[in-house]
Amino acid sequence: MYRASGRIMQQLRHRMPALEGRLAVSLAAPALKTFTQRQQQRHEQVRWTATSTVSSKQVTTPPPRHDWNRAVSEAERIVGYPTSFLSLRWLLSDEIANVALHLRKLVGSAHPLMKTAKHLLYNGKNTMQAWGLIVLLVSKAAGHAPSVPDVEQDKSAGVLHSQRALAEVTEMIRISHLVHNSVVNLQSSTEAGQDAATYDDMSFGNKIGLLTGDYLLGHSSAELANLRNQEVVELISSAVRDFSESEFIGERDEQNNPLPYKPGTFQRPSLSVAVDFNEHDVMTPMPIAQVLGNPEQEWECRNILNAGSLLGKSCQASLKLAGQSEELQRHAYRFGKHLALAWQACLDAEPFQCPTLPLDTTFSLVSAPVLFHLEHDPSLYAQLEKGKQSVDNVDYDAIHKAVLAGPALAKTKELQRKHTAAALAVLQHFPATDARQALENIILAMQDL
Repeated sequence: MYRASGRIMQQLRHRMPALEGRLAVSLAAPALKTFTQRQQQRHEQVRWTATSTVSSKQVTTPPPRHDWNRAVSEAERIVGYPTSFLSLRWLLSDEIANVALHLRKLVGSAHPLMKTAKHLLYNGKNTMQAWGLIVLLVSKAAGHAPSVPDVEQDKSAGVLHSQRALAEVTEMIRISHLVHNSVVNLQSSTEAGQDAATYDDMSFGNKIGLLTGDYLLGHSSAELANLRNQEVVELISSAVRDFSESEFIGERDEQNNPLPYKPGTFQRPSLSVAVDFNEHDVMTPMPIAQVLGNPEQEWECRNILNAGSLLGKSCQASLKLAGQSEELQRHAYRFGKHLALAWQACLDAEPFQCPTLPLDTTFSLVSAPVLFHLEHDPSLYAQLEKGKQSVDNVDYDAIHKAVLAGPALAKTKELQRKHTAAALAVLQHFPATDARQALENIILAMQDL
C-alpha cells in the first residue's frame, strides 16, 4: 500500500507543473474578464456622463444599451454554472490538452478548423458557448415536479443534476457538429486535393477535426445514455438526425458549403404551410419540400434543422426530466427554436452592418440577406453561380454592395424582431423568476448587438 501511494505521489509531482499552468490560466481568465468588463463599463459611464453634461440642454441622453457579456455573466451566476468551453474541468482534461497541443501545429495554415477554434474560444458577442446556459436557465425558470426526489436536485443552483448533464451534452453535440463541418474534402477531383503545397496541413487538420468531433460526439452519447430516459434519448437523437439532414438541402460546392436554389426552381409555396416539426411527434422529419421557393420559409427550414432543433429539443428534454406537463414542454421547445432563429438572423445581418465589407471577410450564401435579395433581384444568381465549384470564386464585395442597395437587410432585421418577439411571448408562460428575467436580458442584449 505504501509503495502504491508513493507511486501515486510521484505521478502527481510529475504532472503538477502542467496542472498548475492550466489551473492558473483557468483561475486568471475569469478575473481578467471581470476586470476588462469593469474597465469598459467605467469608460462607457464616463463617456455618457460627459455627453449628457455638455449637451443636456439640447440632446436627451440615449437609453442604456444591454451588454451581452454582463447578461451572460448574470445568467451564469443565477444557475451557478460557468458553461464556457474553457471551464476548469475542460482545461484539466488530458484529451482536450492533447488536442490543443496538436492544434498549435496548424497555426499559420488555412485549415478551417483554426477558424472554428477561434470562434469557439472567442469571448465576445459571437460566442457559441451559451447553449448549455440557455438550457439551464429554462430548467430553473420552469422548476420541477414535487415528485422529483431530493437526491436528484441541486438545490443551490435550482436545477436537477440530470438537467446539468443534459446542458453539457447539448454543448458537446453542438461543438462536435461545428468541428466536423471544418473537415476539408481532399478528393483528387477537388482543388484542395490537387494543391500539393497545402495537402499535408489539410490532411493533418482533417485528422484532428475528425478525432476531436468523434470524441465529443461519443462522450455526449455516453452521457446521454446515463440519463436513463428513453424519451430524452429519442429527442436528442432526432436533433442529431436534423443536423445531418440540414447538410442535404440545396446545392453545394466541392467543400459542401451551401448554395441557394436558382430562382424559379420551385413554385412559391403557400404561406399557410408551417415550417416546423409535428409537435406531437418530433421524431417525424420536417416536410422540407413543402417550403422551398419562399426565402423566409427556406431560411427557417435550414436553420431549424441546423440549430433550432437542438436548442429547442434540449429545452423540451430538460423539462421532461423535471416531470413538467406536455404543454410546458412544448413551450420550452418553441422558446429554444425561436431564440436560435433570432440568434441566427442577428449573425446573418452582422456582415452587412458596415458600408464596405472588411478585408478577407465572407458570409454564408444562404444567409437571410442574400436569400431576401435574391427574391428581390434574381439577376444576383449570376454572381452566386460562380461558387458551384468553390464559394471562394464568388465576388463577395459585389454581393455585399447589391444587398445593401436593396431591402434585404431591413427584411432580415424584421425577421430577427419577429422571432425575438415570439421567444419573449413564449417566456410569459413560465413563472416570473430571476431565471426568466435572465433569459429576457439575453434576448434584449442580442437585439443590441
